[in-house]
Amino acid sequence: MYCRQAEEEGAVVLPTDIDKTQAGRNYPVCISQLLTIMATTVMESIGRVFISLQQIRQFPQLLTDAAPSMPGTVRDTEVPSYFRERYVCTGYRPLNQNWRYYFLSLFQRHNETLNIWTHLVAFLVLLIKLCQLTETVDFISDRHSWPLLILVLSSLTYSAFSVVAHLLGGKSDLAHYCFYFLDYVGVAQYQYGSAVVHFYYAVDESVHGLVSGIFMPTAAILSCLSCLGCCYGKYCNHSLPTWVRKVCQVVPSALAYSWDISPVAKRLFFWSSSDPAIIYHFGQVAFFLSCAFFFTCPLLERCFPGRCDFVGQSHQIFHVFLSCCTLCQIHASYLDFVGRRKLYSSLHGSGDVVLFVGLYVVTLIMCVGIAALMLRKVKQVLDFKLKSK
Repeated sequence: MYCRQAEEEGAVVLPTDIDKTQAGRNYPVCISQLLTIMATTVMESIGRVFISLQQIRQFPQLLTDAAPSMPGTVRDTEVPSYFRERYVCTGYRPLNQNWRYYFLSLFQRHNETLNIWTHLVAFLVLLIKLCQLTETVDFISDRHSWPLLILVLSSLTYSAFSVVAHLLGGKSDLAHYCFYFLDYVGVAQYQYGSAVVHFYYAVDESVHGLVSGIFMPTAAILSCLSCLGCCYGKYCNHSLPTWVRKVCQVVPSALAYSWDISPVAKRLFFWSSSDPAIIYHFGQVAFFLSCAFFFTCPLLERCFPGRCDFVGQSHQIFHVFLSCCTLCQIHASYLDFVGRRKLYSSLHGSGDVVLFVGLYVVTLIMCVGIAALMLRKVKQVLDFKLKSK
């Protein structure tokens, strides 16, 4: 009686003191029906979630089908040699499509999809990290916080430039060089950002006394050389072997990193468990060495040629490790900023941070100038090739 009345009224009514005997007999039935209703509701919810996930997975294909102007991908033999990645055979986007195609390819399956998304997600995470830092750090009034701000802004810049390069670099020959040169500018100014936080927050008195006058100017010069090496390697990759390009890119960057990390080296060598930032400094070094390995050595593609065209490329792993390195570096620098304030405020004069900010701007302008100069040389080569046809 009670369950029937509940069904008619659209609710479950539990038995009261009235007619306890009858309620006692009907109580298990009510519980059974209640469990049945709950199970049905849960299964319907799971079904809706499953359908939603299926629709999300099909979104790239639906987008391609809905946009006839989005052609499929092509093989490596159908793109210029300097567009190709070693042991990646398929998934290249065709050249000379409209800009809309390359922007929408963000949601298309091709061999650059994960390279784009790894740094796009990293950019969003870094943006969230910046918002969190602004809650506890006064980046406007506190000059001692400016090196930390330079690091975060340079991290956002390199990840954004990387996204643009991998997303739009397949448009044409000139676009390929232009956007990748921009990517190298982002890497170079991030190297300077790394140097300034290490020298400002992580350095100790003995190391500071040895390099105080030359550390940041040298870091700026090495950042510019890194940008030049990367741009020159890309410029020559149409005529020289791949290993030459890697040498041009890796050697200047390795020199810059060795110099930039040197203020932290002594702390890592004489590490103490009472240092809250030391684990994150170890983490950033470990992640950087890992991403350097995967940048120089396409291990998975070489072992499984043709099977890493979409996922599993060493460059994708390089992006992930570099992002983890950056996050460890930012957190370590923040802990140093909070915990070592008495030390670094005594080591650096009031004008030092202004000088370092100015040097960052100069470094950025120099790197942009290097990229523009190399792009001009690329344009001359491409124009000559066009006239030769």
